[in-house]
Order: sequence, then C-alpha cells, then structure tokens
Amino acid sequence: MFDPTRRQVLRAAGLAAPSAVGSLLLARRVRADAEGPVPDRVTSAGYVYLAPAEVAFVDAALDRLIPTDQLGAGARASGGTLFIDRQLAGPYGRAERWYMDGPWRSGTPEQGYQLKLTPAALYRAAIRDIDEHCRHSFGGRAFAQLEPARQDEVLHALEAGDMELPNASSKDFFHMLLRNAQEGFLADPLYGGNRDFAGWKLIGFPGPRYNYRPDIERYGQRYDRPTVGLLGREGDPLKNG
Repeated sequence: MFDPTRRQVLRAAGLAAPSAVGSLLLARRVRADAEGPVPDRVTSAGYVYLAPAEVAFVDAALDRLIPTDQLGAGARASGGTLFIDRQLAGPYGRAERWYMDGPWRSGTPEQGYQLKLTPAALYRAAIRDIDEHCRHSFGGRAFAQLEPARQDEVLHALEAGDMELPNASSKDFFHMLLRNAQEGFLADPLYGGNRDFAGWKLIGFPGPRYNYRPDIERYGQRYDRPTVGLLGREGDPLKNG
C-alpha cells in the first residue's frame, strides 16, 4: 500500500507539511486559469490533450498519490485526470505566463521551474519515457499495467530523481504531477476535479458561499450548510444558497 492516504492529505492541508510522496501538502495555489470570466463547467466529454496511454498513466499515478479510501473518493475518482488534461490544454500547459527563454541551467528549488519544456510537453515526454522504462524493466508492461507495489517503486524513484529519463527530468515531472494532483483535488469542481466536492469535504471547507453573515456569530457551532462551488451545489448556479 502506498504511503500517502487521504488522512495525510487532510493533515497536510492543516499543517502545510513539506511536499513528499509520504507527506502530501496542500497546493500552494490552484492553477485553474481563473482570470477573467468564470468558464463553463468542465464536462467529461472526452480528453482534450492527453492521449489514451497518457490518460492511463495519469489515472494510475493519481490512484497511488491520493487514493480512494473509507473517507471518500481520491484524486482519480473525483476527476483529477480530467482536471490535469484541461490544464495542459490551456494557458498553464503552454506556459503562457511563464518566462521560458534561456539560459536553461540546473537551479535551486527556490528559483522555480528551469526547464525548456512547457508543462504539457513535460507530461508528454516524461510519460513516454517512464512507460518505455517500465516496459524494458517489467516484462513489456507500461506503468498503468504494473501492480500497485511496483507502481510505488517507480513513483519513489521519480521523486528522488533516481530514474534517468532520456527526454525529461524525472524529479521535476514527479513534483509537477504531485502538485497538479493536489490542485485538482482541491480546486473548484467547475475545473473538472474535486467532483462532488470530495477534496473540500475531506478538509472541511464549505466552499465559496456568497454570504456568510448569518453564521458569523455562531461561535462554537457546527457549520452545517451544504457545500457549494462557484457554480452552485452541483454545478447549477440556481442551487447556490
């Protein structure tokens, strides 16, 4: 069983622990391209950027990073792959707001992203290389076809930078994937992840309700109003109370 559990996601959200495979942290920011008008709710009518083999990889990885358990749906089950797909197909995937010119040198974590590849290109190159590594090492099977314990070994190797990939940085890719998994799990559902408010219910966040004034002075009382998103309770703005 992979170390991270949904309880660790909850603890990380409250304590802002360092990012690691064994200690998930609350995303520093939601890469939801939310500037300007609120977009229409993301639907599951097919993937825009990810190819089928890439969808299979991301599905399998999300199941290990934020798994479904007795507390509810994990990252994949709550739409995390769809969230990542839509982000990679948009301005984030194209790094439109990033400085992407050289020099491209190895930097420190404090210096931020240092690669030539855009996020979308990094996903494509890394997944292709990882699947090829897995096929070579594990009897012709891609990452998504491996048993969970073997998938964990691969993810740990990526996190540590111990897996040399021909066309991508394994460590940079792992931390981007982990961060995107967290973002999708905790972003507003209109972006495709956090389906049925799985992430928000886990951490006790009731959502961006329009008006909390009647509840401000209910000291010590449980807040029992239903969770809402930017588009309402189930993506319908008319249901937003």
